[in-house]
Amino acid sequence: SELLQAFLRLPIERHIPDDLYRLATEIATGLGWAKTYDAEYVALARLEGCSLLTADGRLKRGAGHLVEIIGPTRS
Repeated sequence: SELLQAFLRLPIERHIPDDLYRLATEIATGLGWAKTYDAEYVALARLEGCSLLTADGRLKRGAGHLVEIIGPTRS
């Protein structure tokens, strides 16, 4: 579709900060999470110094003290 083609033409660069996986593992371990999937988003927000936008209430409740999380206010 045209929208997909327009998206693919955007000048997006992919980069992975050196400490991303180490920090994600520390966060997941500290929060008692078995996997690092959600912790990778939290770690990336910390490393980039930005807020995390999510609709995942569980993520907000679990990691809201580590980074500013913008999302649902209801539990």
